[in-house]
Amino acid sequence: MITIVDDNFSQLNSFLHEKSFSKIFILVDENTHEYCLPVLLGNMETDLGFEILEVEAGEEMKNIQTANQLWEILTEMRADRKALVINLGGGVITDMGGFVASTYKRGIEFINIPTTLLSMCDASIGGKTGIDLMHYKNMVGTFSFPEKIFAYPKFLETLPFKELRSGFAEMLKHGLIADKAHWENLIQIHKLDIESVIPHIQTSMNIKQLVVEQDFHEKNIRKTLNFGHTIGHAIESLCLNQGNPILHGEAVAMGMISEAHLAYLEGLISEEDSKLIIENIQKYYPYLDISDFKDEDIFDLLLNDKKNVDSKINFSLLSGIGSCTFDHQCHLKNITKSLNFYRKLNDA
Repeated sequence: MITIVDDNFSQLNSFLHEKSFSKIFILVDENTHEYCLPVLLGNMETDLGFEILEVEAGEEMKNIQTANQLWEILTEMRADRKALVINLGGGVITDMGGFVASTYKRGIEFINIPTTLLSMCDASIGGKTGIDLMHYKNMVGTFSFPEKIFAYPKFLETLPFKELRSGFAEMLKHGLIADKAHWENLIQIHKLDIESVIPHIQTSMNIKQLVVEQDFHEKNIRKTLNFGHTIGHAIESLCLNQGNPILHGEAVAMGMISEAHLAYLEGLISEEDSKLIIENIQKYYPYLDISDFKDEDIFDLLLNDKKNVDSKINFSLLSGIGSCTFDHQCHLKNITKSLNFYRKLNDA
């Protein structure tokens, strides 16, 4: 399902020639329209007609209003069940484009062409689609696999450094939950840039794909992919609601630090491992100020996390470097301690 494409996009063209689509719709934002679409169109070989659907960039656009506009456009352009949606972009585009495609006329086929490190290693893989509801992340969505994922690493050359760093957080997470050697290879990177990251992309993609194949509908082991996301998503949502959105990877990095300390407080990992994990994440990510957020506001979002059952907060927490538990219900006092631990890191 996941293919690293060459400079001629020959693998994508073979796929288009093999299938009998009626029309192609390419979903982009203004960034991928400018930097990535010309590369794709310059190499895409097909006689099929295609339309470009552009949305504004940013997490704040991943909502029901944007999805409704896209459904209306597909309807007006008479997209039928044999149409193909190509999602060319980062996590917002692949999440939302997959959701729109998987629900339009009860589902049309779509493929993902991720253009950011985050979407290559994480968002485009696994068949989770979705949009945000109010300030709750990915609250509405479907489980629907893309027909194919075509990754073109040279698209990373168009990324600002912050976007590259954002995606790197998910790569670190993959090592921490499932592959100690991957983690150890990543933390040897002294200068975070495209050249140092590209050799490790395939490993991260494979880790996520392997987990997903074992548990598509997230009943058990797939929940481990949420390490760092329970607290991270809450902080990301609060920032979005405040009108000061942060990148997903920045929130996940903060979440992994808090949840690594939480795993120590819960007796799942040693203090030594917790410190090692935290110090290495801090090498790449600046402190994220959460002093304006009250614990009760964070807890309110934690209680609305999709993994919860019976109003109990379920965490995915490390049981070692390279292994992770799931459905772990923590003591409230330890969650508070982990948040306060993070707040005090800026004083150190």
